[in-house]
Amino acid sequence: MNRIKELEKKLTQVKEWPAFQAGDSISVSYKIVEGNKERIQTFAGVVIQRRGTGTTETFTVRKMSGGVGVERIFPVSSPFLDTITVTKRGRVRRARIFYLRKRTGKASRIQERKYFGAATEAVAASAE
Repeated sequence: MNRIKELEKKLTQVKEWPAFQAGDSISVSYKIVEGNKERIQTFAGVVIQRRGTGTTETFTVRKMSGGVGVERIFPVSSPFLDTITVTKRGRVRRARIFYLRKRTGKASRIQERKYFGAATEAVAASAE
């Protein structure tokens, strides 16, 4: 079993993506091939879950389109993924937030997570 996983690591190239988790709002740009044409399309929404490990890891993004919920599952190691950008970090208490499927309108809002990173530490250090 370990030989299979080692072979998978050698054959597949996993790109480095920004850190994101369930509850974060992200925008995913992916390549679409139609005939001999290739274009990039974006899918922006809330991450509902991340599952799997290594080359089989996937994440699910949900958005509202015309009043209808649309979900899409993206493999992390897909060669069709172009960019992933985190637009907003959400504060949730669960790793899988399927309860968003039942909610609409203001009830489906997610509170934004406050991030106090290196910029705040630099300001605090300069104040001393």
